[in-house]
Amino acid sequence: MNSLADLLQRAGGAVISETDSEELKLQKTLSIFACGLMIFAAGLWMVIYTALGIRFEILVPLGFQLLSAASLVYYLRSGNFVAFRFAQVSLFLFVPFVMQWGMGNFVTASAVMLWALLAPIGVMVLHGPRESIPWFIAYLLLTAVSGVFDYFISYGTDYGLPLHTIAVFFVLNFAAISTIVYLLISYFVRERQRLSTELHQSHNRLADAQEKSERLLLNVLPARVAERLKRQDAVADGYADVTVMFADIVNFTGLSEELAPGDVIYMLDELFTGFDEIAGRHGIEKIKTIGDAYMAAGGLNAAMPDYTAALGEAALQMQQFMNGRHSPNGAPLGLHIGIATGPVGAGVIGRTKFVYDLWGNTVNVASRLAAHAEFGQVAVDEVTYKRLRGRYRFEGPVFVSAKGKGKITSYFLTGRLAVPERVPN
Repeated sequence: MNSLADLLQRAGGAVISETDSEELKLQKTLSIFACGLMIFAAGLWMVIYTALGIRFEILVPLGFQLLSAASLVYYLRSGNFVAFRFAQVSLFLFVPFVMQWGMGNFVTASAVMLWALLAPIGVMVLHGPRESIPWFIAYLLLTAVSGVFDYFISYGTDYGLPLHTIAVFFVLNFAAISTIVYLLISYFVRERQRLSTELHQSHNRLADAQEKSERLLLNVLPARVAERLKRQDAVADGYADVTVMFADIVNFTGLSEELAPGDVIYMLDELFTGFDEIAGRHGIEKIKTIGDAYMAAGGLNAAMPDYTAALGEAALQMQQFMNGRHSPNGAPLGLHIGIATGPVGAGVIGRTKFVYDLWGNTVNVASRLAAHAEFGQVAVDEVTYKRLRGRYRFEGPVFVSAKGKGKITSYFLTGRLAVPERVPN
């Protein structure tokens, strides 16, 4: 039976299209499976009838086989599944009644009309209860017609079949129809379970892929911005107060000219991964990296009130992280960092390979302070200094020239005070 099922499944594969849904593929395969079972059963009945010397009724199963095989060949050539399905269900419904009428009545035919029940059952399994209703009504009508025949025409044992032969056929018909119904429903249930398992696995793969895309999106964008972008909302905001930090590697241009590209990438990946961990610990948002420049900000998340101190602490830890580090060619590595606080604009730029970016005077000042700072220094603007003084140590002030801004008052953040000092307002 397994080899027969495999053969019929390969036949179904010949007419199954890649565009077919999984449910339609199952319907086609199961229809061909049922067709094969019925052709086999009709052949078996022909052998039994021949062995018992019943000559007339052999024409009915033979005709069924020829018509069923013809519809299958037509289907395999044309791919017209609707016509094939209608032909098969019609044969399943009418041929058993024709065979019973040819043999006499319910008793002498051993209730062979039970085979017709496969028609509405098959339609119900394949297409649902509603589609099977007309076929079941037709089955009931034909059963009623057979009952009328039996009422007015009595064949009894005069037809030439002894009672023990009739009993044998009763057993065969009930056993065979029960077996075929069981096999069809069993095959259907197994396939449905397989499809359900594949659907569950596909759902899990989709969920994993979605989770990965969510993590990737959150690595690129702040969580609140990512949610708005997924809703396809416009992402452009103005913030009245944000602290922005730029951290640049000292003499990166000279290092990149001396090192192989692979060494540069390895060095930047190691450093920026460390910076990411520091930023994550302090709850600040990494905005982007540009070459050797690392940009982060605080104040984009309303749930974090002391973001300026978080940026200052992160800057100090990044400088500590760089202590004693060297490039692949042995040159000492260091940072110069600039921090500024004030209003910024923020939004997602682009639709492909998009980037979340900040702009405005505060960003420009932070970048200019980073460029002004020396090896190991953290330069901050006056607003940042006023918020952190009393908790951190500073040197300065110094004055930095900025294009379009003139002189900027700057201080150098050097560390945290062991005991906070009271600062007058």
